[in-house]
Amino acid sequence: MAVRIICIKKDEGKHENPYVAIDYLEWINERINVKGITDRTKIHDWIKEENGEAYIIDQSGNKSYLIPEISPQGNKYVKTVKDEALTDCLLLLPDCL
Repeated sequence: MAVRIICIKKDEGKHENPYVAIDYLEWINERINVKGITDRTKIHDWIKEENGEAYIIDQSGNKSYLIPEISPQGNKYVKTVKDEALTDCLLLLPDCL
């Protein structure tokens, strides 16, 4: 199953990196038209341990898949780029209502 991430909910507090500030991600399974909301750590585990696929479609129509990561402090998170110098389209998504 693959889901498209459509928005993110971020915590406004101080965090070790901007990805850890994401509380949850809202998604849609476009194949069966089902929507859902999933906690950041659960999306991480689903991708890493269950071979789940989550992606973002940017303003140009390009698809970027989320990759699971763990911070030096042990916090699970997801992002779309391997290189920190590149802009991550996950962080450019709108805030969930």
